[in-house]
Amino acid sequence: MTTTEAPARQRDPDREGWQFNSLLVLVVLLVLVVAFQVPIARAASTPAVQNWMTVFVAVVTQALPFLVLGVLLSAAIAVFVPPAFFTRVLPKRPALAVPVAGVAGLVLPGCECASVPVAGALVRRGVTPAAALAFLLSAPAINPVVLTATAVAFPRNPQMVVGRFAASLLVACAMGWLWQRLGRPEWLRPPARPTFEGHSRRAAFAGSVRHDVMHAGGFLVVGAMAAATLKALMPAPWLHTVAGTPVVSILALAVLAVLLSICSEADAFVAASLTQFSLTARLAFLVVGPMVDLKLFAMQAGTFGRAFALRFAPATFVLALLVAAAVGAVLL
Repeated sequence: MTTTEAPARQRDPDREGWQFNSLLVLVVLLVLVVAFQVPIARAASTPAVQNWMTVFVAVVTQALPFLVLGVLLSAAIAVFVPPAFFTRVLPKRPALAVPVAGVAGLVLPGCECASVPVAGALVRRGVTPAAALAFLLSAPAINPVVLTATAVAFPRNPQMVVGRFAASLLVACAMGWLWQRLGRPEWLRPPARPTFEGHSRRAAFAGSVRHDVMHAGGFLVVGAMAAATLKALMPAPWLHTVAGTPVVSILALAVLAVLLSICSEADAFVAASLTQFSLTARLAFLVVGPMVDLKLFAMQAGTFGRAFALRFAPATFVLALLVAAAVGAVLL
């Protein structure tokens, strides 16, 4: 055995401990399920729980194919398309580069989990930050997978696809121009090197898929659970009261989009299940969510710094809310 091979064969106590703890948790959960199977079965037979399970399974089943497709395509583009490609196709003038970068979001079929590292790579390779930020905001909202998912989720309202595309692209370009005008270099920390640099393309692809599936899939399940809970357990009069007030309903779903942090390939199916709310309010949910949510704020802070995220996220929320309301008033 060579000296370079020895470390690879050494035991990893932390990993073994994590595996043991995971197995222990699984065993405990199985024991609890067996011990309380009678009350669990009794609770599952109630109409409220059955309604919750129906909505949850419907949202996950509809959204999962688009989520998987988006993750695979996003990983393929991130690994096999050279980052220098974007610097070659973007105009040199920042004011022109912003809308071109916004439209370039069409070529990244992925969620916001993928757009943040790609935007960081663009900044690191010399793309003007205004253009990279326009791409960051547009890619999760106007790519073909997300627009197709929106069309499937709203088969009777094709104008939702047009409204989502128009409002999201407008917000992305406006935020890019706003950063070009008011942004300061000290607010934007240079992004660190990507995790998978130095690995083979196969390893980078597998790692990117694994990362996005774990993150996006987890947020999809959480979002579906929240949507099912809202649909099944919230008092109907309260929901109708909120949904019946246009301004309050738009603001409520915009805030809900931030809190739920649903992946953009899945959010259309969650929005479609919120039938108590108007199409304009649900459009606000679809426009705000891919641009401002809790996980995206954390990723932006980790990539570009907290000073950037604390300024960029609130401005994006306000602009996305206003633009979505305006586009909804015109189209919906």
